Amino acid sequence: MSKVTHELSSYDNHPAEQGSEIFERQKDMALRENARTILHKIEDALSSIDEGTYGTCGRCGVAIDNERLEAIPYTTLCIDCKEEEEKDLDLSRRPIEEDVLSPPFGRSDLDETSEILYDGEDAWQDVARYGTSSTPQDVPPSKDPRKAYIESDEDRGIVEDVEGVLSDKTDEDMQERSDKK
Repeated sequence: MSKVTHELSSYDNHPAEQGSEIFERQKDMALRENARTILHKIEDALSSIDEGTYGTCGRCGVAIDNERLEAIPYTTLCIDCKEEEEKDLDLSRRPIEEDVLSPPFGRSDLDETSEILYDGEDAWQDVARYGTSSTPQDVPPSKDPRKAYIESDEDRGIVEDVEGVLSDKTDEDMQERSDKK
């Protein structure tokens, strides 16, 4: 097996490099596991030859077609039983997290409500100001890196228009001025 990681330390690597190395390592592990699974199936097929049951469907007992056995010598099911088995599988299953998180900000997006709270979108915008994996060419027509995130033109910390009218003067300054008059 080839060694995927080449350095002792990943301190100076970009996160994408580390992601690529992790992906390659996981791929190696999956390929090895698949090879082990097929090896076990081949060993089981060899045992069934010794027992005299090779070529018989393990589910319905019908003889498996020679063409199928040539294509997949370690199979234990006839084509009809295999199709039935695959039909029962739910190949559209999605991770359970998707039931509660809807893109892009999940249940914390309050834009379409009457709430004026700091929400998930506001948190994302605060973090995105420091940089994202999107670059200006990914968010046309902007060439300004500070505008390479969702609604970057929004004023910071302002939820309602009235909050945009800020005064530099404190209440004490205002009181002193009124006392002088």
